[in-house]
Amino acid sequence: MNKVVALTGNEAAAEAMRQINPDVVAAYPITPQTELMHKFSDFVADAVVKTEMILVESEHSAMSACIGACAAGARVMTATSANGLAFMWEVVYIAASLRLPIVMTVVNRALSGPINIHCDHSDTMGCRDSGWIQLYGENPQEAYDNIIQAIRIAEHPDVRLPVMPTFDGFIISHTLERLEILSDEEVGKFIGAWKPVHPLLDIAHPVTYGPLDLQDYYFEHKKGQAEAMKRAKGVVLAVGKEYGALSGREYGFFEEYKTRDAEQIILCLGSASGTVKSVVDGLREKGRRTGVLKLRMFRPFPAEEILSAIGHAKSIAVLDRAEGFSGLGGPLFPEVRSALYGRSDAKVINYVYGLGGRDLSPEMILSVFDDLEEGRITDREAVHLGVRI
Repeated sequence: MNKVVALTGNEAAAEAMRQINPDVVAAYPITPQTELMHKFSDFVADAVVKTEMILVESEHSAMSACIGACAAGARVMTATSANGLAFMWEVVYIAASLRLPIVMTVVNRALSGPINIHCDHSDTMGCRDSGWIQLYGENPQEAYDNIIQAIRIAEHPDVRLPVMPTFDGFIISHTLERLEILSDEEVGKFIGAWKPVHPLLDIAHPVTYGPLDLQDYYFEHKKGQAEAMKRAKGVVLAVGKEYGALSGREYGFFEEYKTRDAEQIILCLGSASGTVKSVVDGLREKGRRTGVLKLRMFRPFPAEEILSAIGHAKSIAVLDRAEGFSGLGGPLFPEVRSALYGRSDAKVINYVYGLGGRDLSPEMILSVFDDLEEGRITDREAVHLGVRI
């Protein structure tokens, strides 16, 4: 039976890590992730977990230590935010290229400069093509649930890729909410024992990790990664269904909220979806057929499934909490529009919002739905929602 508790997003993430009890955690503090690792370090200090916690001098070193430990045969986790993720850049790609099932929670924060410690998605969107599976959570409950599922997804033999569960900095990381957690025994049974494949410490079967890989094999290795990412879609669904049977909370690629008959739909990630749902409820009471699609899995991108879920709409707004600097808006928008291109009559518009932690108000969401209903739509340039002119 689920236990009802009140935890912040960071505390929920640390609780999930405690129940997973990874072999190794290498970490370096950065706001707003710091509290997560402070809490987990308490578990280590109190011998509540058997984890070997490695305190390093930088985020680059943290991911490097994770790579070494995972390649040696350990179950490995870490966490970071924003500039810390950027500092890992080189080794984030190496972790994916070596097919190491590391789970790294990212507490979303704006990337400098100027320096800003509050939420947007520029950090994780920046490494969207690094080969990591990305899962976005709306609240502390989803932060907890996604991390536990991430272990199963990453370690599945058809996948063996690193996974990046994320949630919004301060908005979720430091907000206290009600959530339900599983027992330690249930989590342990769900994730199972870690069985490393080709560990470096198996001296009876020696292997080499990360050698020079030029024209002869590099292309084939990248194709292997791409195929694993495709297979991950089925694994994400299977793990989400199994987790639903255990917890009562089933997960897929996204959540459809009143979209089936909706004419105007907003697609978004993370904590913003709660605000959008509230506005949708109010508009439904007035007879307006509106809905929201909360995307949970951004990598691999569920293009066909998104088309099936919202392709019937008359108009769709894609909300990006990151600027893509492409001249066309944020990074989520072109992927959604590509999924619908030539296969849906829906008109699609992009809104960039909430950069650097700026609030997204119900009034802003209402203005988006009004734009969609009244046809104030352009697909050539994003609307920067809430920016002062």
